[in-house]
Amino acid sequence: MTDATVLIVDDEKPTRDGLRLALEDEFDCYVASNIAEALNILRSEKVDVMLTDLRMGADNGMDLLEKALALPSPPIAIMMTAYGSVDTAVEAMHRGAWHFVTKPLNLDEVELMIKRALKSKITEKKNIVLEKENQELRQQRGKPNHGLDRLIGSSPAMAQIHSMITQIAPTKATVLIEGESGTGKELVAGAIHSLSGRPHNKLVTINCAALSPQLLESELFGHEKGAFTGATQRRIGRFEQADGGTLFLDEIGEIDQATQVKLLRALSEKTIERVGSNTVVKIDVRVVTATNKNLRKMVAKGGFREDLFFRLNVVQINMPPLRDRKEDIILLANAFLKEFATENNRETKPLTDDAAALIQNYDWPGNVRELRTAIEHGVVMSNKSVIDSIHLPQFLKELADISPNTEIVSSEAKNTLAQTPNLNLSALEQDTILKALQHTKNNKTVAAELLGISRRTLQRKIKEIDQEKM
Repeated sequence: MTDATVLIVDDEKPTRDGLRLALEDEFDCYVASNIAEALNILRSEKVDVMLTDLRMGADNGMDLLEKALALPSPPIAIMMTAYGSVDTAVEAMHRGAWHFVTKPLNLDEVELMIKRALKSKITEKKNIVLEKENQELRQQRGKPNHGLDRLIGSSPAMAQIHSMITQIAPTKATVLIEGESGTGKELVAGAIHSLSGRPHNKLVTINCAALSPQLLESELFGHEKGAFTGATQRRIGRFEQADGGTLFLDEIGEIDQATQVKLLRALSEKTIERVGSNTVVKIDVRVVTATNKNLRKMVAKGGFREDLFFRLNVVQINMPPLRDRKEDIILLANAFLKEFATENNRETKPLTDDAAALIQNYDWPGNVRELRTAIEHGVVMSNKSVIDSIHLPQFLKELADISPNTEIVSSEAKNTLAQTPNLNLSALEQDTILKALQHTKNNKTVAAELLGISRRTLQRKIKEIDQEKM
């Protein structure tokens, strides 16, 4: 029996029952004796094929055909009649019927016709999906630079990134993208996929840091029903989902040793095995990975397999932090101004000179992601025709109020703070940190900027101070 559902509509009970008995071994069958009953079923159940009589007492099958085809999920309609004529057949087909049969019915012929109708529907759906994908591909190729336009920047560093992407994208080489959080590593992966020879297939993304080792293995390779507690059905993993396309593994430095072994095997043999299965599945996947860690150092310390590193690091792209390409800050800000103005249905407002200077002089430890958030804040908060410094986040304004010549933090203290990873901070360090926090009214972001360390490092050192006081 197939999963297909057939609705039989006829005012003659012997005909309804005879068709149901003949078809129910192959199809899930419903029956109705008039238009009202038929429409109730069509509106409440999923019906693939409707087999309806043309004349049913006071009801007209043509009326049912018209109403059925107007539903959100219309069935394939096949008309039956004892009054077969070319004119009637042409009218039914013209109104949307898939085919037309005459009574007395040949039950084998009816069954064959229904199967052909279902096959045509599957083919039609595939054609619609294919046409949609082709249209998306045409639209994608019509965009400038095939995704490179999202990697905004005119700095030498970004020009080199663009050049590398253009050169390596059409190849099958694995790519490792290294860089701090927020630098745009996922955008690079998207551009590589768009410029590859497989942009019409999927770009599948997974954040390796977001899942436990057990879940990550299942997500990557899939699992069979019953492979572990809770595996109630087969699951296709990301490798199979990306077959023919690109798999982007973000935060690759977070995967455990056991998963590293399986990933190496998948890359080396171009095959995978679902969890709980011994069946080998062939895959054709372009792998792009990204990390904010230094994998080479992790290899030296034994935290990452050397053989896997070499497999992943065929081509390496290093995304520069925003502080190293400050000439791109205003370009990025202007792009974000347009994006968020459109998103919030507002007019695009320019930055004032003061606002531009404020964002230009900040080091942006959160990189492009942090800048993007700051510009969104400005767009939302501005009630004027421009975006001024007062509309930007508070930490930027507080940072601007601190004199660059302040003597609160000496260069000696800065060097000591940056180089002290452990507990037992010196009295000088503690005093320097506390003064910086007092000066910035306990604003840790601004204090960290003043101290020349990251906010995370400052938080750790504050915790160390608290522990020493205990």
